[in-house]
Amino acid sequence: MSIGPSDQFAASKAPRPAGAVAVDLVHAPVAALCRNQAGRVTLAYNPAHSAAAQPALLASAAPPGLPIAGDTESLALLTLAERIAKSAIPVLLEGPTGTGKEVMARFVHTLSDRCSGPFVAVNCAAMPEAMLEGLLFGHRKGAFTGAGEAREGLFRAADGGSLLLDEIGELPLALQAKLLRTLQEGEVLPLGATKPVKVDVRIIAATNRTLVDEVARGRFREDLLYRLNVFPLTIPALRDRRGDIAPLAFGMLLRHACKPGGPTWISGQAMALLEAHPWAGNVRELENVIRRAILLAGKEPRIGSEHIVFDQAARGVEKPVHAWPMPDISGAPSSLSDVAFKSEAQAILNALQTHGGHRGKTARSLGISERTLRYRLASMRESGLIVAGGEA
Repeated sequence: MSIGPSDQFAASKAPRPAGAVAVDLVHAPVAALCRNQAGRVTLAYNPAHSAAAQPALLASAAPPGLPIAGDTESLALLTLAERIAKSAIPVLLEGPTGTGKEVMARFVHTLSDRCSGPFVAVNCAAMPEAMLEGLLFGHRKGAFTGAGEAREGLFRAADGGSLLLDEIGELPLALQAKLLRTLQEGEVLPLGATKPVKVDVRIIAATNRTLVDEVARGRFREDLLYRLNVFPLTIPALRDRRGDIAPLAFGMLLRHACKPGGPTWISGQAMALLEAHPWAGNVRELENVIRRAILLAGKEPRIGSEHIVFDQAARGVEKPVHAWPMPDISGAPSSLSDVAFKSEAQAILNALQTHGGHRGKTARSLGISERTLRYRLASMRESGLIVAGGEA
C-alpha cells in the first residue's frame, strides 16, 4: 500500500502540504519503520495493534521539513496556517523556544502562492547589531569600512518568496523603523544608496517573547507590532500538546536512524516515558533524547525504556530561574584566546549569580548591552560551558 500527499494525516483530517511521500504498509509480526536509499518508507506493523502504528504513519507520511502533528489542537493550528498561507498578510509566530516556529514558517511558505520562490531565514539575535542592517537591506560598495563589494541583502534575496525574521524581538529599534517602512512601502534602501529598491517579500516573523510586553517596556515599536500582528499564530509548548509527542518521536527516529542494523521502532514503555516528560526544551529537547536513545540502542531493533535519558537541564525545570550552573572552567587552556574566553565566561557567571539570573542587571553591571550578553551566553552554551539559562 502506498500513501501519497493526498492521504497524509488523513486519519486526523490534517492539512495536506505538497511533496510526494511514498509509504509502504506491510503486515508483520514485528513493528519497524525504515527508509531505503531511494527515500521510500516502509512501515511494518501488526494488524492486531494498528492503533499503535498511527503515530508512525503520521510521521512517515509527512514531507521532510514540514510539521508532524497528531494532537487535535496542533492539527487545528495547521488548518488555520493553511488558510493564512493563501493570503498575502504578514505572519507572526509566537511560542517558546524550541517549539518548531521555523518549521511552521516553512509550512506557511510551502502552501502559499510563493512556494516556487525562495525561503530565506535569518536569526535576528545571532548577528552582531553592526552587521544586521547590511545583512537585511544590503549595501553599496564602499558604504562603510570593509565594504569592498556591493551586497543585495536578504530582502532582495527573498524577492518573490518569504523572509523569516526569527527572534524579531531582538531587532534594534532603529532597524525596526526601517523594517516598518519596508513593510509599508514594499521597498528597501541599501546602506550607501540614495534610491530605494522595490521588493516583493512576504514577512514571517517569529518570537519567543511577548511583544505586547516588549512594547510596554519600550523595546519594540507599537506601530510595527500592529503591522505584523494581523493574524498571529501561537505554537504551544510541547507539554501542552501531548498528542504530538509520539508522531514527532517517530519522525526523529526516521530522520536520524531507521537503517539496517539499528533501531527501527520505539517500544511502548519508552513511548510512555516520553509522553510523561515535561519537555522544558520542547521539540528540540525531544530530538536530543531520541538521538541519544538511537546511540544507546546500538544494533538493537527497537528503542527501549532503558535507552531513554533525559537532558540534565530539564531535570531542574522546577528550580528558580536564577539557578545558573557553575562549570569548572579552571582547566589549562590551549591558547591565549581560551584564557580570555574562559575568564569572560567566569565573570559573566559570577555576575549572573550575584544578580539572581537577571539579565538586565547583569548586563549593566558588566557594562555591556543585554543583546551582547545574550550573544555571549549563546557562545558559552555552544562551547559546553553552560547548559541552561535564566530569564530576565
